[in-house]
Amino acid sequence: MNAFTQFFARPAALAAVGLSLLLGAAGCASVPRVGVTSDFDHATNFRAYKTWSWYPEQPTDAEGGPAKGYNSFFDKRMRVAVEAEMVRKGFTKVERNPDVFVAYSARVENKQQTNPAPYGPYGYPFWYGYGAFNRPYQVTDYKAGNIIIDIVDAKRKELVWRGYGQSQVDNQNISEAEVNRIVAGVLGDYPPSDNTARR
Repeated sequence: MNAFTQFFARPAALAAVGLSLLLGAAGCASVPRVGVTSDFDHATNFRAYKTWSWYPEQPTDAEGGPAKGYNSFFDKRMRVAVEAEMVRKGFTKVERNPDVFVAYSARVENKQQTNPAPYGPYGYPFWYGYGAFNRPYQVTDYKAGNIIIDIVDAKRKELVWRGYGQSQVDNQNISEAEVNRIVAGVLGDYPPSDNTARR
C-alpha cells in the first residue's frame, strides 16, 4: 500500500477531503438567488392567451441621459430578455390585436443585511465589547435590483398577472446577465399552474 492509498484509508483524511469538496461547491455557488413572488386574477383563463405585445404606454428608460428619444442599454436588455422568455413559453409577439400586453418597471435600491458576526479561530466572535453577552452582528450594505413584470388583458385593459423579482446586483445599473437571470426567475411563474389558475 503506497503513501497515497494509506492517506485515504484514514477516516480523518476522508472527512477532511469531504469537507473541502463541500466548501468548494459552496464557494462556486456565488450567484445571488432571485427572490420571486407573483399574484394574479384567479378568474382569468390564462390558457386563452396566445399572442402578446408591449404595452403601448410602456415608458422607455433613458437613464437620465442628456437627450430623449432613444432607449437605454437597460431598456434594450429588458425587452430582449422578456421577448426571449415569451418565445420559450410559446407566445407569439404581434403588432396588432394581441391577447395581452406586457409592461415592466425596474429600480435599484440600496439595502442592508444583518448577519451574526463571524467566529474567530478559538470559537469566539472576531469582535466584542460592551454587551458581549448578546450575540454580536455585522451589517453589510448591498444593492438590490427589483423588476416588476405586468401582464394586462388587452381587451379588458385589466391587470391579470404581476410578477416581482429581486436579486443582489453589482452596480447601480442592472447588467445584461443580471437582467436575464431576474426576468427568467419572474416569468418562470407565468402562466399560473393548473392547480392555481382556472382550467
